[in-house]
Formats: sequence, structure tokens, C-alpha cells
Amino acid sequence: MALPQVDPETVAPKLDIPPKIIRESPVLQKWLREEPNVLEDIRNDPSFRTRLRLGLVTFPSTDNAVGIDIGIEDVFIDRTGFTVSADYQAAFNGDRTALGTDLHYFLFPLGSYINLAPLVGYRYVQSNDFNTDGVNLGVRMMLALSRTGAGDISISQSFISPGGNEEVGITSVSAGYAVTSKLRLSSELELQNSPEDEDTRFGINLEWLF
Repeated sequence: MALPQVDPETVAPKLDIPPKIIRESPVLQKWLREEPNVLEDIRNDPSFRTRLRLGLVTFPSTDNAVGIDIGIEDVFIDRTGFTVSADYQAAFNGDRTALGTDLHYFLFPLGSYINLAPLVGYRYVQSNDFNTDGVNLGVRMMLALSRTGAGDISISQSFISPGGNEEVGITSVSAGYAVTSKLRLSSELELQNSPEDEDTRFGINLEWLF
């Protein structure tokens, strides 16, 4: 149901505010139409933002091979607590590749400074002659240092094909800090434990904030 429109000429004398200010202030018009639930808005307004990522990565456990990292993090599905992420990393020499997509469900209100999210998705990994893919299950913790998305730390632990003969455990820690209102620098350290080897990845990324 649409809220009634505000007539600046009628409201202005009651508030002792010039009609021009009311016309040019969407926030003031919203407050005049309906008194907002500020506490509820704070609880549900996400304390982190969707990020598009492009970066350079190195694979220390694979002869320090260098590669590329492309991804998009936390695309919100309305304010349901669900977000979707997808990423791709590859060494330029072809020795390492990883790609996948995950669905997260954050257990606490999106405005919380600390949040936990079970994750489920699909992931493919390749390290030298070993490769596998399958269901990716795990958990992620988000530490939001700023409500504007200016800084946060994310820690995740997941397993590809958990319980199978080719189970792969992945531990990831990332941190980002905004340099402008739209751009952030971030770094990520990942440890990948497979039946064949223990692999590492480190990256420096430039992120665009939505």
C-alpha cells in the first residue's frame, strides 16, 4: 500500500521549515509520511556491502606461481539473511585453478557487527595433477569493523565432498579496508588441504563496493 504524499506547502508552516527544504529532502518526506522504526532499520541494514573483486594472487606452495583472482562477494537476496558469492582463481602457468559459488545464510540480523553463516555451494579445485569437485559445506564468520562496509574481516572453513575419498578442507581469512566510498583494498590467505598436498594461496585485491 502506497504511503500518502506530503504537501510541503501544508506541512511547512506547522514545522516552521521552508517548503523548499521539505521538497528537496527525501529523508524528511519519508519521516513525515511514516515514523520509521530506527532500531529495526539499524538491525537489518547490512553492516557489510556487496563487493566486486579483481586481484593478483600468488601460490607459495606451488613454486610461488602467480595468477589472477576474480569474484563477487555477498550479493544480497533482499534482506532475508541470504547472500550469494562466486569466485575464480587461476595460476598463469596452469598449475592451480579454483572456482565455485556459495550460498550463505547469516544467523544474526544483517546489521550485527559479528555474524555467522552456514554455507553450501559447489567448488572445483585443481593443484598440479590433482583435481576434484563437489558440494562445498562449511561456516563463515563476518566481523564488520564499520557499518558502512569500510572495513571487515571474514573467516571461513569449508569442505568439498565432506566424508568422501577426495575430501578437501579449505580455510580462508580475508580483510578489507576502504580507500574511497566505492573502492577497497583487501587481502586473503587461504589454506587448502587435499589428499594429495597442502596448498596455500595469498592475494591482494581491488574491490568495487555496491
